[in-house]
Amino acid sequence: MNANKALISEIFNMTTLIEVPFFQRSYVWKEDLWERFLDDLEFSVKTNTPHFLGTLILQSAGKTPPGSPYTSKLLLVDGQQRLTTFLIFLKVLCLKINQPTVFDAQYRLIVSKKLALQHGKNDREAFEAAMNATVLGPITGPKSSSLVIQAYNYFMQHIDPAKLDYMTVISNAQFVRIDLGPNDDAQQIFDSLNSLGINLTTSELLKNYFFSQNNLTAYQSIWEVAFELNDAVKAYWDTEIETGSLRRPLIDIFFDAYFQLLIQDKKYGVTLQDKQVYARIHRLSASYQQFIDNYCGGDKNVVLAHLKEDALLFMHLFQPNFCNSMVPSTFSIERLNVVIFGLKTTTLIPYVLYLAKKVSDPAVLNEMYGILESYIMRRTITQATSKNYNNLFPSLIAADICTPQDLRSRLQAASGMNSYVPTDTELQNGFTNSKLVNLYSKGVLYLLESSLHPQASATALLGFNGYSLEHLMPKKWRNNWPSCATEQEAELRDTKLLTLGNLAIITQSLNTSIRDSSWDVKKSGKSASKPGLDQCASGLITLQDALKCSSWSETEIDIRAAWLYSIAKSLWRI
Repeated sequence: MNANKALISEIFNMTTLIEVPFFQRSYVWKEDLWERFLDDLEFSVKTNTPHFLGTLILQSAGKTPPGSPYTSKLLLVDGQQRLTTFLIFLKVLCLKINQPTVFDAQYRLIVSKKLALQHGKNDREAFEAAMNATVLGPITGPKSSSLVIQAYNYFMQHIDPAKLDYMTVISNAQFVRIDLGPNDDAQQIFDSLNSLGINLTTSELLKNYFFSQNNLTAYQSIWEVAFELNDAVKAYWDTEIETGSLRRPLIDIFFDAYFQLLIQDKKYGVTLQDKQVYARIHRLSASYQQFIDNYCGGDKNVVLAHLKEDALLFMHLFQPNFCNSMVPSTFSIERLNVVIFGLKTTTLIPYVLYLAKKVSDPAVLNEMYGILESYIMRRTITQATSKNYNNLFPSLIAADICTPQDLRSRLQAASGMNSYVPTDTELQNGFTNSKLVNLYSKGVLYLLESSLHPQASATALLGFNGYSLEHLMPKKWRNNWPSCATEQEAELRDTKLLTLGNLAIITQSLNTSIRDSSWDVKKSGKSASKPGLDQCASGLITLQDALKCSSWSETEIDIRAAWLYSIAKSLWRI
């Protein structure tokens, strides 16, 4: 990698083709940026001072084929927006000063006379129309909706040649040019320069790697159908999900899961060392390329063979919106979506995708979904760590675990704090003593409620996102609840009220004046605008016995915890 300061004349030399990757994102600059760009250049000319236009990352495309009309080709990894804008600006300026040949002499290839900057799929036609213009005036017609053409028309209207000397502009406009070799990791370098723009996603890098103008048919039959069929499909794949400390679009999560199915497949013989390297999500695009080179003989079609069908299956299976809808009382993919997206356990996704591909019997598949739900919920309630899930679930794929018997045996045989199945005794202790974060407490109570809730109930079960968590005995109990005899008892109460026996899901948060009130007022509320638990928890099985209590204390909390445990023990068996 080399980095240095460069003028535009040092970027275009009439023999080098600079190519925007064919499926790179479209040109997106609008009037506010064009206006600022023009003002900056006018100021640079007026004061004869350098103006920094930003960074360009250029990567060698490798050996030039014999007979090419250029001596070398560079891929424009980053800087498309500013370089496109600068060339549009220079084109219009040359037309306005009646020097069109000055532009063509610098920014066209000397042999073929074609543009030295070749755009990708989205903007190529519009960019060439702007660069081929020969007369003053705006470009009209069908192409005028393109932002490239709108930029051209903006500069045509606003450039004042009296304020802009061509030679001064190109002498003062400076870039930082970063040149990469063909084997350098463009994604890693791009991400390290995050402050310069929006990161390319894994999917964008992979699209550019797999497809080009030379295999448009494959692009249309595979990628377009799976990821770009219509606005609804695009919106699905663009949905961002929390995965640990990151937010990632679903399309990138898919490519992570799909890659696990590939590298865990024994027929490829991927080494343990390479699997560990490939597990680093920040370099997933590069890992795909290395996998293809090292294990597929460089054949991209190995990866593309099942890409479309697995992407469509993924879209069917994984729906964050299931958190907004009622889920079945029995084990299902809908319930497991609450575990995955509601409780942020996205590490399950690769194995669930694997199961859906391997298991054809819906009843068997739901049984296995139930085992996974039970495993996660038992570990959640007992506050067991989730740090090993990234290793555990891929190992199930590698071991070809695709029957309920094998999955139970595998999980029951797991040892160590990072993977074992908590016992019933530990589960009971969890309901009595665990102090979970609110999200996990809500998940436990919601999934228990959904398993108990009658389908024909007059009060419909809402989705996971439709409930909030409430402490039956409030944290500020000292204001309106009976006092404790000793400070030790008060401290015990402060701890006990954070456990599952004292927590409930309700359809709306209680008003603050109700939340901290006495038990009687908390149940009945104060008015229609300040309802209590009787109204906000109407029809919820997990609260019906609690609401019959005339008082609420540590004793009632323990009784309810024991009841919740009995339901969980029966539901979440492994």
